Amino acid sequence: MPIYEYRCQPCESTFETLVRSSSDVPHCPKCGSIDLAKQFSVPASAKVSGTGSSSLPIRDSGPCGMGGCGSGMCAMD
Repeated sequence: MPIYEYRCQPCESTFETLVRSSSDVPHCPKCGSIDLAKQFSVPASAKVSGTGSSSLPIRDSGPCGMGGCGSGMCAMD
């Protein structure tokens, strides 16, 4: 059961939703519209970083393209 990213055409909100089968019709959680555009998303491989107290997955497929990568200042934060 994949999770897909969509952008709602009428209200322009972006969201993710679980698609359980090909007969499922996703709808916008904000306005209820089914006029959606599937967004391109790149699956990220996740790994557990280090042996510290954090067990959060770390994106391991290169820079995100948001800028600040490599400088220690993640633009996603």
